[in-house]
Amino acid sequence: MIEKMKRYTFLVYHGNYDAFLLKLRDAGVLHISERNSDDEATAKLQDKLLFEAEVGKTLEQAQKYLPTDAVPLQCASDEKVDDAIVASFAELTAERQRLEHQLEQTEQEAMRMEPWGDYDTSLIEKLAAAGHEVHCMVCPADKYDAALNNAILIGKDTKNAYYIIVGQLPRGENGEQLAEGEEVKLNGRNHAQLLTDVENIKGLLVANRAKLEQYAIGNLNKLKTLKQQVHLAAQWDRAHIDAQAVAQGSVMLLEGYCPENAEQQLNEMLDKEGIYYQVEDPAIGEPIPIKLRNNFFARLFEPITKLYSLPNYSEIDPTALFAPFFMLFFGLCMGDAGYGLLILVAAIILLKKKPDMKSLGWLGVFLGSATIFAGCLTGVIFGINLDSVSWPWVQNVKHLFLTSNNYQAQLGYDPMMLLAIALGIIQILFAMCINVSKITIQHGFKYAVSQASWVIALVDGIVLLTLHYLVGMAWNTPLMYALYAIACICALGIFFYNSPGKNPFVNLGSGLWGTYNMASGLLGDVLSYIRLFALGLAGGILGNVFNQLALQLGSSMPAWIGWLPMLAILLLGHGLNFLLCIISAIVHPMRLTFVEFYKNAGFEGGGIEYKPFGK
Repeated sequence: MIEKMKRYTFLVYHGNYDAFLLKLRDAGVLHISERNSDDEATAKLQDKLLFEAEVGKTLEQAQKYLPTDAVPLQCASDEKVDDAIVASFAELTAERQRLEHQLEQTEQEAMRMEPWGDYDTSLIEKLAAAGHEVHCMVCPADKYDAALNNAILIGKDTKNAYYIIVGQLPRGENGEQLAEGEEVKLNGRNHAQLLTDVENIKGLLVANRAKLEQYAIGNLNKLKTLKQQVHLAAQWDRAHIDAQAVAQGSVMLLEGYCPENAEQQLNEMLDKEGIYYQVEDPAIGEPIPIKLRNNFFARLFEPITKLYSLPNYSEIDPTALFAPFFMLFFGLCMGDAGYGLLILVAAIILLKKKPDMKSLGWLGVFLGSATIFAGCLTGVIFGINLDSVSWPWVQNVKHLFLTSNNYQAQLGYDPMMLLAIALGIIQILFAMCINVSKITIQHGFKYAVSQASWVIALVDGIVLLTLHYLVGMAWNTPLMYALYAIACICALGIFFYNSPGKNPFVNLGSGLWGTYNMASGLLGDVLSYIRLFALGLAGGILGNVFNQLALQLGSSMPAWIGWLPMLAILLLGHGLNFLLCIISAIVHPMRLTFVEFYKNAGFEGGGIEYKPFGK
């Protein structure tokens, strides 16, 4: 849910403004409203924000060089950290990049000079000084002419021949070069010397790595402290920029927003300090910051909400509403109980080993559990279809799996495909109900009558079809007539009350156009959910293919060695399939959430994240 906010307006004597900001920062609950300004102070603030981002990037990169068993040196939160530690890390990383580039070039040059051996450059220079030209040539091995005058073969490999010509290159009557191949310019250092250079550069890289590790141990916590200090300084400047000088500059006017549940705490501080302030409910349309407050389960899915956009203040927080669907859709896309078990085990290990990543660990627990549930529905574990095996312990439960072998004859379609479509219909209808609630909250129920009529009409139609085709009820029963009446009442709302206060004929035209859009849009939206079935099916088929390949290869070889390629295929194949399934199980539920669910829920978004001024 979205926390209710209160809008605050402060009037503070300019001489007391800094002291007031200190108290406000200690309270840490007010989101200060930003005010656009193009003055010099804003430019300085931008510089600080850029430097804060640079410190954060340095901190992230330096973390990679911290040895596994090392503990960074402590740094007090009030210790003044020199900005130069950022520049010193940049120097070390620039040196490392230079050495890595130099190493790559030297290794390539050593490979190029390898066929020419450990030549003496000084002797070649003496020959040149005495008037003897030395030309190093390379040509395809099958085109080397052994009878070529003054040619000395240096070496051959499967592709090329390497030789030298002492003196002028042989040329034809028209001046064309007769020697096959291209001339090679020798490096000033021979192959052995270049290999020595490679080892020296590797040694410099080792020394550079040691410097970076020492830097990480000594400065990681300093970088964290510096980032906090720069952030606080930027916040402080922002608070000065966002304040407006009034009454000839003697009074500072500041506006901001505070969560309703922290209002009493802030008011007590303001009353104690004797600060003049006004509190009022914000008006819809203001840039009201959004603070989400959800239960433990829904809070795990808040990063997905923020990935698209925060809701605006007049909307309903969709996080808790799409979270159960997202979890179930993830499991259906994975569709393999074995893969779900891997996710669950990895998540439990993460909870044990990385307490700071607890949210990600718990998210993995729920998603892994959903995958195990989906795999148990279809009887798929590590690509093995349990309804197709002859294992004794499976025989009593094989008929329970939702597979085409068990239910397609009765249903006419794969049961998992029907389940995916049913889930799509349920989520879309649920989203439309949310839209009705949102319109009612924002404008009043009369503006939601048309949308509510669509929801009721769709449910009414589903009940009609279910009663007739699945239950066998005749069309002319009293219950059916009651359902017809409900459909007629809904039609009145759809066609004649979609825009309250307008001409009925205008409403009729809007209703006809809306009906066309609704019919075509709903069909496409519902069909999108078939991918839940298709992705789960594809993952299961691919896993089964790797199982069959491994078994066929293993059975065709002696038992004492056959297990090795069999294990390699299983690990490589299922590893690849697992990664593909993970990608699809994240991307497609997000698409269903951000497109089908958000569209039918009337989601607007565009909310500003609540960022209180504080430590």
